[in-house]
Amino acid sequence: MVSKMLYRSIVGVVMSVSSCYALATDGLFLEGFGAVSRGMGGTAVAHYVGPASMMVNPATMDLSDATGEVLLGFDFITTDISASNRVTGERVSSSTHSNNRGPYVAPQLAFTRKFSNWTVGAGMFAQAGVGVEYGKSSFLSRSDVGGTGYAAGADTGLENASRLFILDIPFAVSFKVNDRFSIGGSLDAKWTGLNLDYLLGMNQLGSLAQNGRASGSLIGLISTLPDPRGVHLSVSKNKEISSGADGWGYSGKLGLLYKVAPTTNLGVSYMFRSHMNDLKGRGTVTAVDGIIGNVPIDGEVSFLNFNSPAKLDVGLSHQVTDKFLLALDVSRVFWKDALKDIEVGFTSDAGGVDLKLPQNAKDQTIVAIGASYAATQNLTVRAGYRQATQPFNDEGLLALIPAVLQKHASLGFSYNFSKSSRFDAAYSHAFERSMTNRSAYNTSSPVRSSIAQDNFVIAYNYSF
Repeated sequence: MVSKMLYRSIVGVVMSVSSCYALATDGLFLEGFGAVSRGMGGTAVAHYVGPASMMVNPATMDLSDATGEVLLGFDFITTDISASNRVTGERVSSSTHSNNRGPYVAPQLAFTRKFSNWTVGAGMFAQAGVGVEYGKSSFLSRSDVGGTGYAAGADTGLENASRLFILDIPFAVSFKVNDRFSIGGSLDAKWTGLNLDYLLGMNQLGSLAQNGRASGSLIGLISTLPDPRGVHLSVSKNKEISSGADGWGYSGKLGLLYKVAPTTNLGVSYMFRSHMNDLKGRGTVTAVDGIIGNVPIDGEVSFLNFNSPAKLDVGLSHQVTDKFLLALDVSRVFWKDALKDIEVGFTSDAGGVDLKLPQNAKDQTIVAIGASYAATQNLTVRAGYRQATQPFNDEGLLALIPAVLQKHASLGFSYNFSKSSRFDAAYSHAFERSMTNRSAYNTSSPVRSSIAQDNFVIAYNYSF
């Protein structure tokens, strides 16, 4: 009986970890790269947004009037996240007291250079990043008693927190075929870092064990424990950048830009699904027992096939007047192909568990509109809006990573200090999104998660 409980517990931990794909952005992509794009609702497929163009459609790098450009800036991401127990009414808000969680500061670095009809560039951008910090004393850290979920039980003193960060390093090139047509592409190195601290109750673990998609020899490790209450997984580092589990991989993009009319551009780009090495790190599985307390088991956690989905972008831009620009982008993110199954494993000296978990994510559609207006010779102002469909079901999400935000509004501006020196800034607000998870696979009791987000971008652009 105890061996069966242990098996269910380990399986439950691994299954819950594998659900942490959902982010507080459009998914695994920030809502626009660079301050110019961010200020215009994330549009970037058919108009020039500075060196950050290489992150969406490398063909638009050809639109630059400069021989070369340098971009230096950063993203500043703040979130308002909370979780509430639908049974007891208890509520916990994410805090920012740890280096492990936000606010998040991420780099924006890029360089481009023109050689005749060729433009080459390289950069480093945060592709995505978010997390939560619920601490050690909320209802999420309470052990389960007799299948009652969060409603009863003792405080375990175990952390509930998460952080996911993806860094994209593109090497891009564009070629001007003629005055109306340009093509481009990039090869992108990617680094992903993940922290996770999560407690699962026994009723949750019992439901997870019925899935039947787990195998391994880690059975009977707690054969002497008389009163199992749950299992806690910790794979985390309290550092600004380094993470509990991480790995490198690669992806790429192809793009084209066609001048439909003297003032109208059509852009198309395709980002390939990434190919990541397994994310690996040392972690601890802690068996929670009602009589003898917490029993930690050290080992290695692996996240297999932790890939970003492919994405197709189509955009139009129209120069209404010399001062006024309008842009429209439509994107399709192919989550369904990227998240059919996720394989996760925990290994230790005593054995291991492997899991193949179906996710059943849906493809996502994103529509973005943006406008810019040259108010003076030195000042340009921008505004935008984007809306996305939800690729995940309520039942597939954890309280630790609550939702994919769907509606963003943005403002931005640029100020030219000289012909070669410019300051860019943008602000993006993600409207509150709430989801309620009642699935016994991913929560011990029904939990409602709410999230809103404010992102800021500042950058200095130098051209020569």
